[in-house]
Amino acid sequence: MNVMPSDPKTRPVALWLFVVAGMILVMIVLGGATRLTGSGLSIMEWAPLMGALPPLSEAEWQRLFALYQKIPQYDLMNHGFGLDGFKRIFWLEWSHRLWGRLIGLVFLVPPIWFWRSGLVPRWLRWRLVVLFLLGGLQGAVGWFMVASGFMPATTSVSPYRLVIHLGLALILYGTIVWTGLSLWSPEPAAGRHQARLGVLVRTGIALVCLTILAGGFVAGLHAGLTYNSFPLMGGALVPAGYADLHPLVRNLTENIAAVQFNHRLLATLTVLVTLGTLAFGWPVAALRARVAGVGLAAVAQYGLGVATLLWVVPLDLAVMHQAGAVLLLTAYLVLLHGLRGQP
Repeated sequence: MNVMPSDPKTRPVALWLFVVAGMILVMIVLGGATRLTGSGLSIMEWAPLMGALPPLSEAEWQRLFALYQKIPQYDLMNHGFGLDGFKRIFWLEWSHRLWGRLIGLVFLVPPIWFWRSGLVPRWLRWRLVVLFLLGGLQGAVGWFMVASGFMPATTSVSPYRLVIHLGLALILYGTIVWTGLSLWSPEPAAGRHQARLGVLVRTGIALVCLTILAGGFVAGLHAGLTYNSFPLMGGALVPAGYADLHPLVRNLTENIAAVQFNHRLLATLTVLVTLGTLAFGWPVAALRARVAGVGLAAVAQYGLGVATLLWVVPLDLAVMHQAGAVLLLTAYLVLLHGLRGQP
């Protein structure tokens, strides 16, 4: 990994990127809340510009409600809940989409001033352009995901499209955090070769990402509403229905028992790798704070996951669990950034 040249003038650019990353974190949490409350399908239209305005008249409210009444979710889950019930789910989804538009605005306007002021390094220019385009693609993928919930006999979005949407959000978030760190602190924190630690940290990041994506399938299948015990599932370590579907590979993404077990397994492996990271990283004084951050984030996230499962996915715990996953990824990225440049 090449180390970026140091320039104190780029600190404002780094702060701006951290703000954008924080907004994406909020966006991910809002997305989780819309899914948990069934609000994500309440807006039947994709209007990137005009959709920023909420309904301004009773006639517009009635028009949007009439559109919602045409999809299966209304008939199968919310039939007869009236305009007031529709407004409750509408506002959360509208806020989610509005926040996405605000992210686009915050990502577009400050770089224009940074660019004109000569604060954007040459290596960063094309990266910012690509990130902005990926952000626009994320909006389109979001609508692609929502549209899957309008299909016959469907009350929620496709788990596959949900995971694609979540995965792209992680790519955007991770790249922006890493770029901000490279602008803020160009030099590695570790002053000597840390080969084993580097392997552990990269393994931890891979496991965190896989666990989050597996969690996307748990969310998409509502798998957290079953097997609400820990550590056993239905009285067994491996649930009896783990391999019920054929071909076998379908169980990884479509079998509730297998999907939840895999999420648990990946989370447990993440904690074990984190313990190894603590063992190898703690003696390195320059990295001790970063290593401690990873350890605390991993333990807290694991505890939140177990609590969310045992209490059958209450909204507050589920949202905290989703935020905790992104914060754990952030802690790992900060630690890895202190090791970059090492062989």
